[in-house]
Amino acid sequence: MFEDRSYKRTFYSAPQSVPALVAAFLEPGLTVAVFLAVNAWFGEPVIRASYVLCLLVFTLTFPGRDRFSTHPVSAITDILSAWAVLLAILWAFAYATSSLGYFDTRVLTWWALLTPLLQWASVGLGHRLLRWLARRPQARSAAVIVGAGALGAKVARALQTDGTHGRELLGFFDDRLGERVHAEARDHHLGTLDGLADFIRTRNVREVYITLPLGSQPRIVALLEKLQGTTASLFFVPDVFGISIIQGRLQDLNGMAVVGICDTPFTGSNELVKRCSDLLLASLILVMVAPLMGLIALGVKLSSPGPVLYKQRRNGLDGGEIKVYKFRSMRVMEAADEIRQATRDDPRITPFGAFLRRTSLDELPQFFNVLQGRMSIVGPRPHAVAHNEQYRELIKAYMVRHKVKPGITGWAQVNGLRGETDTLDKMRARVEYDLEYLRNWSLGLDLQIIARTIRLVVFDRNAY
Repeated sequence: MFEDRSYKRTFYSAPQSVPALVAAFLEPGLTVAVFLAVNAWFGEPVIRASYVLCLLVFTLTFPGRDRFSTHPVSAITDILSAWAVLLAILWAFAYATSSLGYFDTRVLTWWALLTPLLQWASVGLGHRLLRWLARRPQARSAAVIVGAGALGAKVARALQTDGTHGRELLGFFDDRLGERVHAEARDHHLGTLDGLADFIRTRNVREVYITLPLGSQPRIVALLEKLQGTTASLFFVPDVFGISIIQGRLQDLNGMAVVGICDTPFTGSNELVKRCSDLLLASLILVMVAPLMGLIALGVKLSSPGPVLYKQRRNGLDGGEIKVYKFRSMRVMEAADEIRQATRDDPRITPFGAFLRRTSLDELPQFFNVLQGRMSIVGPRPHAVAHNEQYRELIKAYMVRHKVKPGITGWAQVNGLRGETDTLDKMRARVEYDLEYLRNWSLGLDLQIIARTIRLVVFDRNAY
């Protein structure tokens, strides 16, 4: 049914982090801004030569280096050396073109002195801001290490000395015991690999770093099979000394090479793009449909007794429980653990509710969930909590779809898997499409899904 695309794109380069994205523009932008500000301070006009200099400086310094994770004391040497090299290049260019006389000496002197000082101040401010953000309780991310050998101990040191990402190391899992465990890991040995999956679920572990030796491939495969039933992000940390990495893209963890195996596409700049697009589109849509939502609310109230809206318990990002809003379309609200899906000609659905479900207008209140940050406009559709508990044991990698926020519409829905999933094969197919969305996400794909959803809402008559 599905084309196997695994051979096309197995590894992805890690999306640029938000600090790295800011740094890319901050250094060149700050350098140009200081030059223009000093010109203004001395009352010097910005002539054509000034614009040429600004363009040259921006080109030579873009993208700026991400120094926010570096301690400011260590960054000052890097900043001064890079600035000295840039000034030397500019002086050589000015000498060769006889253009030095176009600029006031006072402007060039103060620009040369203030620029590295302000760059260093920005690094210090960014470093302090990242550490403050990482210390917030909501930013803490529990992590465990699989493998209590020398490599595991090295990863532990990297995690513990990295104070800008909020990772909290809980300990190690390894089948080895006693003297076979590295000295630095013995006091933090949490158990064997058999108990890892349950520990992840009960302790809400977000990240798992696998440091088992390459010779343990069968153990690693078996471990990954077990962990696909959790929502933890999985990273394999290979000992790459003497090994040529081909095709695979490595992430850097405080100097350690880490291969992402199972992670959300929405990290760093991708997360920023996704959230900004959600906020912009949800706000515009809510403004446009506000009168329609008022009429729907009146119709629900007049069509049957009960509340206009109802809240469904669903699993959101990383499996956390959220409440999803919908216009009420049924006479009876079920609160039992075993949720019965709506079926064709379901007697619980009111006539007005049938119209809402057929046109998907009952989903409109979920745009408020998007503004709250609980949902996204595009993503895997949220299933009932009881269904998740049922299918996580039946469908391989079912819980991986919770590595992103649930969506109002999704890749599965625009590919014909909309409405009731009354068989295991249908649910398995929906999950396959959800995982394909995670593998291939882009802003363009989101816009394509939104456009196809609008067409389905207008022309599709199969929903109920």
